[in-house]
Amino acid sequence: MIARLPMMPACTGLLCCLSVMVGCQKPQGNVLGKSPTGDLRTVLAVTAGDTPPQVALTGVMVEKCPVAGCWFRLRDRTGIIKVDTKPAGFVVVNVPLESTLTVAGKVVAEGDQIVLEASGIRY
Repeated sequence: MIARLPMMPACTGLLCCLSVMVGCQKPQGNVLGKSPTGDLRTVLAVTAGDTPPQVALTGVMVEKCPVAGCWFRLRDRTGIIKVDTKPAGFVVVNVPLESTLTVAGKVVAEGDQIVLEASGIRY
């Protein structure tokens, strides 16, 4: 029993390091632009004007710009919204349709339509 005591601090230190590493892992998936952060909202809340100007949404990409991938439409359980990626400097040409993703950005009016100017997505 006395011979094992010197090993306990080393085991405790290793266990602490492993706990920190596991707790600090980044979310899985690919990120384009800035990694999305913030409280998740719904498309319905965004289009109704019930959200702050900066929002995060999760849904499925149901359509995208066929030429350059500079915009896409995101569908969640409450509706569909157009997401513009040009201001953030990335495109979604390599993101498959029907991918589930999280997008963050700024809510803007484009004519009579509400659009999300993306700052980043994770898929």
